[in-house]
Amino acid sequence: MPLLPRPCGAIRYEVSGELRPPLLLSHGYAATSAMFAANLAAIVPRNKVVTWDLRGHGGSECPSDPDCYTTDAAILDMAAVLDHLGLERAILGGHSLGGYLSLAFALAHPERVAGLVLIGTGPGFRSDEARERWNRMAEATASRIAERGLAAVPAGFELHGGAHRAANGLILAARGLLTQHDSHVIDGLGTIAVPALVVVGADDAQFQGAADYMAAKIPLGRKVVIPGAGHAPNVAAPALFAAELRSFLDSIAEPDLPSAAAH
Repeated sequence: MPLLPRPCGAIRYEVSGELRPPLLLSHGYAATSAMFAANLAAIVPRNKVVTWDLRGHGGSECPSDPDCYTTDAAILDMAAVLDHLGLERAILGGHSLGGYLSLAFALAHPERVAGLVLIGTGPGFRSDEARERWNRMAEATASRIAERGLAAVPAGFELHGGAHRAANGLILAARGLLTQHDSHVIDGLGTIAVPALVVVGADDAQFQGAADYMAAKIPLGRKVVIPGAGHAPNVAAPALFAAELRSFLDSIAEPDLPSAAAH
């Protein structure tokens, strides 16, 4: 996978397919872009797909500056990847943390987003108490990795500790990217004016309520439940996920999405 130089260190990304409209996929915390590998075959024939590793994850670099691990910094990275590839507008898809970042990007740059695919994710919290509980969980995750290293990242459908450069990147990402400081994303759901597919696994109890809320609050939102799947339904049930995603992408196909000069 190629690397894109950035002020906080290079970002690893990959492009598959050529046809438009493009789809930018962002993975969840402690995962990598590899979690979308099983989904590419269903998307690439009719869409360009861009995957990337978040700061501190996978093949992207792991700077020691905590300021590199913020939502704003991740949005700048996402925009830089699109700019580098000459893509002025794209459909954004994201799992868990990647879904939250996709929502944040859509609020910051609505003119650049043609649609949203939100997988096993939520819009953050309006309640200070709920946000604090989440942030305590993020700190506990950081502390566990600081104590045990990458061995603390459990093997699972989308998580593979050995795929990351260093534990330090995941620690800083947990304390920066994963923590939340305000309610601007959940407060902004009603302003999102593009179609949104909200996907949740039937066994993902933690995010069922968040999925319902996003589907209700985003004007063009629609919830889909994937049976027999947990937190990563695109990995656990790729065929069922592909059918829902393909139908959604076809419904918002924009063959003439603008692009900047080719890189």
